[in-house]
Amino acid sequence: MATDTTHQQLPKIGFLRVSQITGDKKKNIQPLLPVGRTTFLNNVRPGGKWSFVKPVKLGERTTAYKVEDIRRLIEELGGEA
Repeated sequence: MATDTTHQQLPKIGFLRVSQITGDKKKNIQPLLPVGRTTFLNNVRPGGKWSFVKPVKLGERTTAYKVEDIRRLIEELGGEA
């Protein structure tokens, strides 16, 4: 799971991109969840285990997820958010 420091850095409201949630080694971004990009995307799709996490289109090629939904997901997976 992510460290407490990572959770403290999350804003109360806002949006996160997939790379901010699952991490990105090339950009040196630590993951919030211990799952890969494909696993995350498969589980948040309609009918998936985490379908309450809804994507939000911010632009034509930009999709993000609400911080509130990600906090809820972290709590459900046993972490503290």
